[in-house]
Amino acid sequence: MRSFASDNNSGVHPLIMDSILQANTNHALGYGDDMWTLKAVKTLQEVFGEEYEPLFVFNGTGSNAVALQIVTRPFNSILCAETAHIYVDECGAPVKMTGCQIRPIATIDGKLTPELIQPYLHGFDDQHHSQLGVIYLSQCTELGTVYTVDELKAITKLAHQHSMYVHMDGARIANACAMLGLSLRELTVDCGIDILSFGGTKNGMIMGECVIPFSKELSKNAKFIRKQSAQLASKMRFLSCQFTAYLSDDLWLRNAQHANAMAQKLYAGLKDLPFVEFTQKLESNQLFLTMPRKIIDLMLQHYFFYFWNEANHEIRLVTSFDTTEEDIERFLSILNDNKHNF
Repeated sequence: MRSFASDNNSGVHPLIMDSILQANTNHALGYGDDMWTLKAVKTLQEVFGEEYEPLFVFNGTGSNAVALQIVTRPFNSILCAETAHIYVDECGAPVKMTGCQIRPIATIDGKLTPELIQPYLHGFDDQHHSQLGVIYLSQCTELGTVYTVDELKAITKLAHQHSMYVHMDGARIANACAMLGLSLRELTVDCGIDILSFGGTKNGMIMGECVIPFSKELSKNAKFIRKQSAQLASKMRFLSCQFTAYLSDDLWLRNAQHANAMAQKLYAGLKDLPFVEFTQKLESNQLFLTMPRKIIDLMLQHYFFYFWNEANHEIRLVTSFDTTEEDIERFLSILNDNKHNF
């Protein structure tokens, strides 16, 4: 069954698969001392900056847990949107791994702003309070919205004024870059982001993420934190080689552009249907909308997708690098063929 449930449900891009097959040659040193990992590190440094040391990890939750441990102590607290992945979908792993309190902030679109953050900026140097240490941002957000450069700079400026770090969860950063027409560096380092969880699993990779601290200070103990967090791969080459392929010839960007374009095509076919109401702006590859429950149940017989808020009949549809125009057309055809039955 084809799926609009998540870009995690998509397959692996052939060029990524080829990179793994090519790395599966003879023996190689483990734990990152192999030529594929060294090449991947150099490739990432060409994108983000030669002074930065990327750390390859197994998965998204692991990358967030490692990144947050790098920028916190157990007496810190972490600010995030109430929809944030670290707060909603990681089974408390960031809290367990960091020892930090997570303080969620209500938002209407998944995006934090300086105005929303400001009321939480108190209790500094008070030994009775957890000390604010990090602002966590998802790019794209869990509601499919995208932070602009100006929005990111405003948040990082505020954070740095209070000696706080900003961690960006970039599980879907490629889709944000595609939407804004910006490079990976322009949307991270140049905006003042302190540490990045750089993901590709949702955009054509098989597995693996990368944590990139954007300072030598933060890199100092990062490799030890990765090891203690059970995120150091012995056969590192099979994680790292994917990033070289992913970043070569703008594969990462082309995949994201296609996913975004398929979302736009799906949106164009849905927006004029009288029983469809969108609950968030379409800015990436995620659509949030409501439909009558009978129609949702019908569509679930043909395509798998998730409820976002079942009580309100709100669903999420996600397109991927391998979503086809035929997928979109068939989905819309089934809807249109049955719209008069409800």
